[in-house]
Amino acid sequence: MNARKPSAALRDPAWLRWSLLALALGFVALFLVLPLVAVFGYAFEKGVAVYLASLTDPDARAAIRLTLLVTAIAVPANTVFGIAAAWLVTRFQFRGRGLLLSLIDLPFAVSPVIAGLIFVLLFGAQGWLGPWLAAHDVKIIFAVPGIVLATTFVTFPFVARELIPLMQAQGSEQEQAALTLGAGGWAMFWRVLLPKIGWGLAYGVILCNARAIGEFGAVSVVSGHIRGLTNTMPLHVEILYNEYHRTAAFAVASLLALIALATLALKQLIGWRLRKPPQRDAAA
Repeated sequence: MNARKPSAALRDPAWLRWSLLALALGFVALFLVLPLVAVFGYAFEKGVAVYLASLTDPDARAAIRLTLLVTAIAVPANTVFGIAAAWLVTRFQFRGRGLLLSLIDLPFAVSPVIAGLIFVLLFGAQGWLGPWLAAHDVKIIFAVPGIVLATTFVTFPFVARELIPLMQAQGSEQEQAALTLGAGGWAMFWRVLLPKIGWGLAYGVILCNARAIGEFGAVSVVSGHIRGLTNTMPLHVEILYNEYHRTAAFAVASLLALIALATLALKQLIGWRLRKPPQRDAAA
């Protein structure tokens, strides 16, 4: 039996639907597609050889290596923190739970530049811990540790904020049953909890990874912009552009754009997997 069509009074007029569609497509083309086309157009305007030379330049290679290193440290750290925080918030009731949730959201509310300045205030030469660090020959600001700390700070909510609502919606009945049957804590985590949150965890990790690679504000404050040493890919793009090396700047920017497009594709795939209803066995 065919489903009943909505009455004419409840249907939007055709001109309104087409107008909204044209407005949405125009907005996407102007603010998303056109900038991406421009990035790749400027990156290849002098040919493939110049493009590849820009990416294999020693300073560019150093920026790429540093970006990957920082991401390889910050993302796993935030993954462990996100799982622990989500488990704590969704499985236990304790005083300060609301405060913990607010602290998790703090990097969303604080400007990345302010976050970088906080680390300078703590670990800089004139900061609270600066004299002690200098006396023990430990360098954090204008060095890799400061970049790692700043990147970790601005990215740590992503995994936790993906897992908390997911784990709240799923409940804890299966975990309690596993514990009742004698499963230990690690066995329950690996065999019961992790399979349930796997796709949500992957979603949060991908978002965290994308933000870590593209972070600019906080890293710019703590890095010192030392060419070949503390410049990540976004900082390297800024320096090249300010020095009027437009092709090289857009070549590195195109690499960041490719990472962003790959992240978007994975995000859509995992989002589709999370929205897909679980399959039920057919009745005998």
